[in-house]
Amino acid sequence: MTTFRRRIVLETAKLFDLVLMVLSFAMATALVAYETQTISLARFLSMRVKVGNFALFALFLLAWHLIFSSFGLYNSKRLSPLRAQVLDIAKATTLGSAIVFLVAIFLRIQMVTPIFILLFWVATTLTGASSRVLLRYVLGGIRRQGRNLREMVVVGTNPRALRFARKIEARVELGYRIVGFVDGPWAGMAAFEQAGYPVVSDFAGFPRFLREQVVDEVVIALPMESSYEQAARIATLCEEQGIVVRLISNIFNLCQAQPRAEEFAGEAFTTLYTGSQDGWQHLLKRTLDVSLSLLAMILLSPLFLLATLIVKLTSPGPALFVQERVGLNKRRFRLYKFRTMVADAAERQREIEHLNEACGPVFKIRNDPRVTPAGKLLRKTSIDELPQLFNVLKGDMSLVGPRPLPLRDYQGFRQDWQRRRFSVRPGITCLWQINGRSSIAFEKWMELDMEYIDHWSLGLDFKILAKTVPAVIRGAGAA
Repeated sequence: MTTFRRRIVLETAKLFDLVLMVLSFAMATALVAYETQTISLARFLSMRVKVGNFALFALFLLAWHLIFSSFGLYNSKRLSPLRAQVLDIAKATTLGSAIVFLVAIFLRIQMVTPIFILLFWVATTLTGASSRVLLRYVLGGIRRQGRNLREMVVVGTNPRALRFARKIEARVELGYRIVGFVDGPWAGMAAFEQAGYPVVSDFAGFPRFLREQVVDEVVIALPMESSYEQAARIATLCEEQGIVVRLISNIFNLCQAQPRAEEFAGEAFTTLYTGSQDGWQHLLKRTLDVSLSLLAMILLSPLFLLATLIVKLTSPGPALFVQERVGLNKRRFRLYKFRTMVADAAERQREIEHLNEACGPVFKIRNDPRVTPAGKLLRKTSIDELPQLFNVLKGDMSLVGPRPLPLRDYQGFRQDWQRRRFSVRPGITCLWQINGRSSIAFEKWMELDMEYIDHWSLGLDFKILAKTVPAVIRGAGAA
């Protein structure tokens, strides 16, 4: 696509987004007016638009455009997954809807109610996401017919470069054509030639190749340790001619960590994240942790009082058991539980270490002699865990996350991959909690924690919370 045509498409997309926003705003306004019967639909349609309201709405149109632009919704998205594009739409419409609501509160605009905002957000998100899906489908069809293609050159002939080229060619709808590869002689060239791809230039002739051939993008897949200077020269050459350069950023061949380009004080760098990246979902998770914990503590306050009385009246010692645990990135914190054992349980553990029934570094005994009769009931019903809601409010824990382990258990870890469980905030409940708890082997427990970290989402948290209640009622795996 030529620069002129791309500019036409881009400006049309911007205008189309604004039109969708205006239509969504009008639909939400009409529905709220009709449902609340504060004004008849006919009268609403016949209302005159005041100059002040028109100016305010014009400013909002500008703000909406700036929000969409700031989320990169008008950048090239050929290599971005559709899910990421739809998520960016949802983020932009959420921020825009929040601004509308705040302005309405400040200016006391009665029509903009919470119901209005919900309808407006749903309409803008659905229409915005649908338009992107439709555009992607149409462009994919055009590219499958050999039109709107971008010419790509891959620098490097190693297995990683070859693997990338095959993935690109397998996605015809992306509209890329591999012109060829660029590399100098090396030990693996014979193996590369068997793949059937052309080597269009060596490093010395590459500047001339760029001057004479059509090249839209250059992908650098060279090993950085031995070819840094060569890669730097190629990147500078492409920069001078305005050619897009892509760097395959997994230069360390990591399996789990995901790269993200960032910038600080004019310095660009790549950050490698393991698990989910920080963002609005994490902020919402923390908000839910605090609000749900406060609500639970209020509703369960009689149960807190009853449990405290039971512990105090059935065995000497404090009602709460406080123990140092290992939390986020191995920070230590004091965890609270209702005491279910005799007061000197920690000192007596050394005497019964030989009775440990759990594999791995953890310590578990099904019929632990230190557990009090009342403690057995509290453990069976998981009431002993309720004081950890205080830990959630303090920020030491979350409602959902890998269970926090005592320092003794952590010191018994022998494999570093298991320590990745400490890269997220520990929780009151988790996959281990709803899949049998103490009846699960330690290795399986750690695998469940890795599964939670690698596939985390708010939806998964809600799913675990929903399954925790029946698991507690059944008392499965409680010890």
